[in-house]
Amino acid sequence: MTVLFGVDVLLATEIIPWKSQRIGMVTNEAATTQSLVPSRLALQKAGFNIKKLFSPEHGISAKGADGAPMLNGFDELTDLPIVSLYGQKLAPTAEDLADIDLIVFDVPDIGVRFYTYLWTLSYLIESAATQKTPLIILDRPNPISGLMELNEGPLLDPHCTSFIGRWPMPIRHGCTLGELALYYNTQRNINATLEIIPCQHWNRIMFQLDWGIPFVPTSPAIQRVESTLLYPGLCFLEATNLSEGRSSDFSFEAVGSPWLNATAVAQQINLFFGDELSSRPIHFIPNQNKFAGEQCNGVHFTVNDPLQFKPIFFGLFLIRIIKDLHPEKFEWGPYKTHVNPVGTQHLDKLLGIHNAEELFQLPMHAFLQKCTKETKVAEWEIQISNYLLY
Repeated sequence: MTVLFGVDVLLATEIIPWKSQRIGMVTNEAATTQSLVPSRLALQKAGFNIKKLFSPEHGISAKGADGAPMLNGFDELTDLPIVSLYGQKLAPTAEDLADIDLIVFDVPDIGVRFYTYLWTLSYLIESAATQKTPLIILDRPNPISGLMELNEGPLLDPHCTSFIGRWPMPIRHGCTLGELALYYNTQRNINATLEIIPCQHWNRIMFQLDWGIPFVPTSPAIQRVESTLLYPGLCFLEATNLSEGRSSDFSFEAVGSPWLNATAVAQQINLFFGDELSSRPIHFIPNQNKFAGEQCNGVHFTVNDPLQFKPIFFGLFLIRIIKDLHPEKFEWGPYKTHVNPVGTQHLDKLLGIHNAEELFQLPMHAFLQKCTKETKVAEWEIQISNYLLY
């Protein structure tokens, strides 16, 4: 049975007391109904009184450059003004909400701590509480499943907080944004007036390919559903002088550089991960970002068994292999964004632990032991269990 998103459930509801109230909607082009109509347009056509839109990172189009500030604007699809929540501010102000009776949030996520839409929601919950504006979340499934046994850490060290990780949680968290909103609203004593409209026909074992709905790109670098399975581990490449395939046909499905010994890397990865992951040498030329216009020797990855594959452990092991094979070429580096203009300590922020680069200086046996220990997060299931909706 095809999954129904929260927006589909809302549209099928006959009596909605707040339908005529003044609504501010946080959304983007990636948020659609099951029939792929943009949520904001579907709600507007159904008579919901949407007065303004708010956009997260990448803007209302979901096509803005990674880490680039977005400006306020105007949405031609709905004839509504857009207030950017990834520009001059990260949260709506009292002025933004002065002419709004309630906020509706509908933005798709990909189940990873450092994907920023979650943290836009976190600021939104705080603003909703401060301004006493009710917040309604149209929930969506987690595309990399909600199985708690697949979750991976490390848990975020509070000293490593940033816009890609504000509050303690694992990297792969196994939750929907609605569930996380309920958890943090209570656990952090925010106490916003919060309502979740759950999706239907989704259970926690389902990945996006099980939904019966085509994948809609959630941001410029996540264009294919295959990328969502690898993104939790390949995103660590942002903190290195290696390409993660951005601005090529292999975005977050490959690693590469002009100097990479792709054959050796592929061989070692295939040997270590067996049947759950396939690796093959390729070549690609990024259009932008690292090595723009240069041919990169790359390794492309295919997840064969998503129920066994551990992407965070894989990402750490991949970097270690490349670092060991290329000791004179491999480098750590900054990753500059609107919320981290200097770009320093990016690996610490991604991984959520202090001095993360030191992990890669350990002997291989100790490195593997440490990675195994750090990525286990059994306590998260206990912490989140009372807030799970599915």
